[in-house]
Amino acid sequence: MPTIEEIRTALGGAKSSKIQESFQKYSAESPKSAKLFAPIEQLESEIRDKDKIIENLKNESIELKNQVSIAEKEKSTILEELDKSRWLESKVVVATKKVYDDKVETIINENVDSKIIPILTAVGRRKQGNRQVTWSKWLKIPENRYLYEVNESIAKSIYNATNEYIERNSEYKKTSRGSGVPIKFNNYSLKFTGPTNNNSDGPFVSTAFDPQAYSLNNGFTVSYWVKPDELGTHMFALGRRHNSMTTQRFTFGLNTSTKGYFGVGNSKKTGYSHGMSTGIWYHWVITFAGGTNGELKAYRDGTEIMDTTTTWTATDDDTPIYFGCRNVKNTGYNNGWDCSLDEIAIFDEVKNASTLYNTGTPYDLSGDSGLIGYWRFEEGSGTTVEDLSTNNNHGTLTTEDADLPTWSTSTVK
Repeated sequence: MPTIEEIRTALGGAKSSKIQESFQKYSAESPKSAKLFAPIEQLESEIRDKDKIIENLKNESIELKNQVSIAEKEKSTILEELDKSRWLESKVVVATKKVYDDKVETIINENVDSKIIPILTAVGRRKQGNRQVTWSKWLKIPENRYLYEVNESIAKSIYNATNEYIERNSEYKKTSRGSGVPIKFNNYSLKFTGPTNNNSDGPFVSTAFDPQAYSLNNGFTVSYWVKPDELGTHMFALGRRHNSMTTQRFTFGLNTSTKGYFGVGNSKKTGYSHGMSTGIWYHWVITFAGGTNGELKAYRDGTEIMDTTTTWTATDDDTPIYFGCRNVKNTGYNNGWDCSLDEIAIFDEVKNASTLYNTGTPYDLSGDSGLIGYWRFEEGSGTTVEDLSTNNNHGTLTTEDADLPTWSTSTVK
């Protein structure tokens, strides 16, 4: 059946116009006829709309095909470039690394309590020393603060346990001494008179500690407190030397009234000012990195005063050290010092001088790594100075004159 539009075209414009007018007039006069022809008009309109849609779809399809063609070309170019750059392999490596890093992070997180916390605890307790402190002051110690950041609950438990231990230790000392007054952490020192003439003999402490037995030529730290009562030439706090082999030096003290003496291996370093006065306690730390041209340093009260090098080539020697003088092999007592000594510690590794100084307050070094000799002079009586390390190189109060070293209550405050 022809459409209205086709009828109009066939009849021509003017004629069509008359027919249209007649149709409208007829529709107006006859509503039933209008209803009859209405679906035809609607259908015609819908057909025109669908024709437009189809035409638009055809145009869009052509445009889409053009875009796909362009995209395919771009894809081909990109793939060629990626192949040249080995991008895919890089992505695989990155992905693999991420899996590895995630695994490592998991392992670290799983082991943080077992690895980091004990280290932080040990260092924090060393810095706290034998003093009970408040929570806020405890957190001022960097290791304790970091411990708190790692695990707050564990940090608080360690804080409480440390203070409880210090309190129990203090009560134990009260009981063991039989007094009602708490005993200070550092109660006694040893006083050495040193001979009037250093060529003669005087009081000293002999030990069985042989530096070579612990391979200290590979590195060490010596820490001690000294109060000079005299400043002069060749006065030694502790040490030893082979009588003919200067490569076996291990001696510390004074070279002159103003210069220190630091004898290690084949060298004696004597050009550095010691900066001490009589009647005052000073803390000394000497460190040696070991071997050939190893770094040798000296610190007074946590401040570095010497940074040099020396070489210590180990040879067989069985000469132990003395306190209050130096032990020369086959000769014994040599160059004593009129001074007081306290808290001597020796390690087979390089330690931090500032930590050992602890702002001028001695603390218990028993748990420190590398400790191989530790004499605290806390006996207060008798003729034995106990080595508190596990090596039991105890010292014996000795004299080649008339008097032994004497116990003193003058200590580091």
